[in-house]
Amino acid sequence: MYARPTTVDAALSLLAENRWTVLAGGTDFYPGLRDRAVNEAVLDISAVEGLRGIRRDDDDGWRIGALTTWSDVITADLPPAFDALKLAAREVGSVQIQNRATVAGNICNASPAADGVPPLLALDAVVETDSAQGKRQVALSDFVLGNRATALRPDEIVTGFAIPAGAAQGRSHFIKLGARKYLVISIAMVAARLEAGDGGKVGDARVSVGACSAVAQRMEGLEQALIGKPCDETLAGIVSPAHFGPLSPIDDVRASTGYRSEAACELVRRGLLGCLP
Repeated sequence: MYARPTTVDAALSLLAENRWTVLAGGTDFYPGLRDRAVNEAVLDISAVEGLRGIRRDDDDGWRIGALTTWSDVITADLPPAFDALKLAAREVGSVQIQNRATVAGNICNASPAADGVPPLLALDAVVETDSAQGKRQVALSDFVLGNRATALRPDEIVTGFAIPAGAAQGRSHFIKLGARKYLVISIAMVAARLEAGDGGKVGDARVSVGACSAVAQRMEGLEQALIGKPCDETLAGIVSPAHFGPLSPIDDVRASTGYRSEAACELVRRGLLGCLP
């Protein structure tokens, strides 16, 4: 069974009646099939109106539509706080994939190495969902529950991401480490955002690490340690292995636990320096 609605209401009506696999860009769905035929009901939401694009919502912040592609993110006119998201967008596969893959698809896929999660965490992103039962807003940190697991209910679709006005301040940076420069799954990745306060000191900080645990995580202890410190190169010296206790890096074919731990620490140092003017 296949359906391609053109409105949110039509999509939600279908979801309320049956179990569907929701398809947006399809860049995860089709490779996942490998050699097997499609044997599930597919709800293709790629034609749903109003779910694509990035806009400023007056004083309420920014909104990223669920069907916004990574190429849309790259070309959008956004403040420096979004630089980490733009850099991550360039790491999502090839240009052809960036033209098709959606922000919501990257998040709902819930891979530990999803490039979009750390920079969206650094922006305090809130996931917006809709269903026949009503709308919900869920903090991204509460939405991704584990490897390939989210808080999305079977009758819901993600409609977008809200970025609070306060989180769209300052400067941000993103760094990804892989076995090669491009077209690679992360060994570790980091997004950082710093907002300068009075006297050139850090007024607010966000640091998130991906591919080093089942879910990308903010380093809240490090964030608190950074606040009030001079916004200069000395920030890198504040970072220590003790700040990375919440992580649980795995051993796999890409890297060992020890390597990932050391890499995350070094990437955070570089990420913080990348936030400086």
